[in-house]
Amino acid sequence: MLKLFISPGACAMASHAALEEAGAEYETEVVNLRAGEQKRPEFLAVNPAGSTPAMLTDEGPLTQNTAILGYIAQRFPERGLAPVDDAYRFARFTAFNAFLASSVHPMIGKVLFGGLEGEARQQALDPALTKYELLERSLVEGPWVFGDSYTHSDGYLAVFERWARQAGLLDPARFPKLNAHLDAVQQRPAYRRMLEQEGLEPV
Repeated sequence: MLKLFISPGACAMASHAALEEAGAEYETEVVNLRAGEQKRPEFLAVNPAGSTPAMLTDEGPLTQNTAILGYIAQRFPERGLAPVDDAYRFARFTAFNAFLASSVHPMIGKVLFGGLEGEARQQALDPALTKYELLERSLVEGPWVFGDSYTHSDGYLAVFERWARQAGLLDPARFPKLNAHLDAVQQRPAYRRMLEQEGLEPV
């Protein structure tokens, strides 16, 4: 059975939602980041980087949302949650997820969790919101990331939409498409189950 290490409300929500969407048999273990549980030897044996998500499979551990989402998509191809039978479209799926991981996450994470204040925070916020504008204008086709079909990329994007909305940064006038997207994701039964398991509510 798959075992996913999560931190409620953190980016591991993407992998958690993906498992629910896939109808996978899995279990979760909460890693309390604030309490430093990611530094425990038991967890570092799974992910030496000391971060979530991490997932145990029959073949061994996997880390990073981008890899885990690709694995779940290929493990459960019948669910149609990524274009695993089309090399080009699957590459686009992977590229979008990599953009979230390598560009959006570190930028908005710095703003929200980096302890910045005043001018320093504003200097970090402006380029972060520029990434959201790129998503709004060019990268999200609508109503889902890749048009008419929901994929694991949608659950991943919703993480950063949630964070921005909770911080009062997802201005509906500036980001109408992203707001509509988040609302649609949060209405999905699988996503609701993930939120309930993590003790969270839609935002």
